[in-house]
Amino acid sequence: MATTGRITRDRRAQRQGHAGAIIWLTGLSGAGKSTLAIAAEAWLFDKGYSVYILDGDELRRGISADLGFSARDRHENVRRASEVAALLADAGLVVLVAMISPFAADRDAARHVGGSLFREVFVNASVRTCEGRDPRGLYRRARAGEIPDFTGISSPYEPPVAPDLIIDTEQIDVAAAVSQLVAFIIECVPRTTHASTAPAR
Repeated sequence: MATTGRITRDRRAQRQGHAGAIIWLTGLSGAGKSTLAIAAEAWLFDKGYSVYILDGDELRRGISADLGFSARDRHENVRRASEVAALLADAGLVVLVAMISPFAADRDAARHVGGSLFREVFVNASVRTCEGRDPRGLYRRARAGEIPDFTGISSPYEPPVAPDLIIDTEQIDVAAAVSQLVAFIIECVPRTTHASTAPAR
């Protein structure tokens, strides 16, 4: 028998001034997911939002440290992330999930877990652009065969067909991309008290 508390989502939202949400950022390594999540988190926090980042790399150092990069392990990694995100969002936090999450079926499953709280954001940049950035040298190592099953090189990435938002980081700079993400979030999760507006571009 499941154990639940007496505090409803509505009461949590009333206390915190906003509802919970899952903002799921997907895209290739180097597309800018973590960069945007970090900047958006800081802006939202300063405006009074209860917000938290679940980053794919950080999850693999902890809750998913036992997983590799096979299709099966990637599926399990996304499943774990979606369950954690759903719990945090149910508690009233705006959860920014920054994960490659390459397979459409896994992201659809995450949307099912998150329900009405889930929004999918496609951080779009081509393999060529991401490989040109390559801040940690991962693409170089993947090309050299040092990293097997690397998304975009030796493992596929399935772009979202109908995401809730597309941020094209090839066409706009970081400041404009952050502004676009923040504006989307505050539209999805408006403040019920002390409402604020998105930063000027």
